[in-house]
Amino acid sequence: MPGRKALLLSCLSALVLLSTLREGTRASVGGRQAAEAREVPGVQQKIFMQESDASSFLQRRGRRSPKLHGEVNAENRQKLRADELRREYYEEQRNKFENLAEEQKDEQEERSWEAVEQWRQWHYDGLFPSYLYDRHHI
Repeated sequence: MPGRKALLLSCLSALVLLSTLREGTRASVGGRQAAEAREVPGVQQKIFMQESDASSFLQRRGRRSPKLHGEVNAENRQKLRADELRREYYEEQRNKFENLAEEQKDEQEERSWEAVEQWRQWHYDGLFPSYLYDRHHI
C-alpha cells in the first residue's frame, strides 16, 4: 500500500511538472506568434540559417586558431594610432614645460640685469664714463 501511494504521488507530480513545462515553452516561444511565423513563408529563412552555415559560423575561428589578416591589420592600426596620440600628448607636455622653463629663465635674467644696473647707477661716482661707453666692441 505505501508503494502504491508513492507511485501515485510521483506520477501525479510528473504530470503537473510536464503540463507546467509545456505551458512555459508556449509562453517563451509565443503561441500565437509561433503560429503566425509558420503561416508566413520566408520568416523561418530570416530567423534560422542553414545547418552548414551555422556550423561554419561557429567553427570559423577557434580559440587557438590564427587571426585573419584583416583582424591583425586592424589591431595594428589601432595600436599605431594609440602610440601616435600618446606621442603627441607627451610632446605637447614637453613643449609646455620647456616654454615655462624658458620664460622663468628670461624673467630671472631680466631681474638680475636690473639689479646690476641699479647697483652700478647707485655706486657710479661720475669720474669715469659709464660702463656702457667702456665696452670693447669686437
